[in-house]
Amino acid sequence: MGGFLRAHGWEIGRLTFEHLWLTASAMLLAATVALPLGILLTRREGWARPVIGFANVVQTVPSLALFGLLLPVPWLGENAARLAILALTGYALLPILRNTYAGIRGIDPALVDVADAMGMTGWQRLAKLELPLAASVILAGLRTATVTCVGVATIAAAIGAGGLGELIFRGVASVDNSLVLAGAVPAALLALAADAGLGWVEKKVAVRR
Repeated sequence: MGGFLRAHGWEIGRLTFEHLWLTASAMLLAATVALPLGILLTRREGWARPVIGFANVVQTVPSLALFGLLLPVPWLGENAARLAILALTGYALLPILRNTYAGIRGIDPALVDVADAMGMTGWQRLAKLELPLAASVILAGLRTATVTCVGVATIAAAIGAGGLGELIFRGVASVDNSLVLAGAVPAALLALAADAGLGWVEKKVAVRR
């Protein structure tokens, strides 16, 4: 084991960084899109079903198939990392979007009526009432999306986007379990660390709620 780590340690570290970069970029993009959109859907109820339904359809497409479908797209197909980030963003949208919508919609209507009676504007109500009360639900969506992204990012190696999936695919191709584990174990640890970290934040927010 020590010899294997000496031989592949630097590569494992590099691919772990690539994996983190792909996941973080996709999560940042997904949050930038899904959080405002989820808030908008609470104000436009008629849009909620089709928009969430579309995000749900994207979530059901097999990851390798989605990567393949996006390859011929101009500008995207020219850069594997860019393509992988967009695909991962698609998988992260649904949990964030659905939880943002559900968290705000789940607030007691009486509290909303009180905020309106106090003369709060829509922005004030959102910032001082709705987002604080829905924060733990929204964080649960971010937590689910992050763990999903870490897992799906391993498939990005199939299109040359890098990440820990490279070791897994090479290990499978050469029937080398050491390489498979060298990719799978760090990916699993990243998912567990993200889940634990965001879970801790979620509990803190829930207590303060």
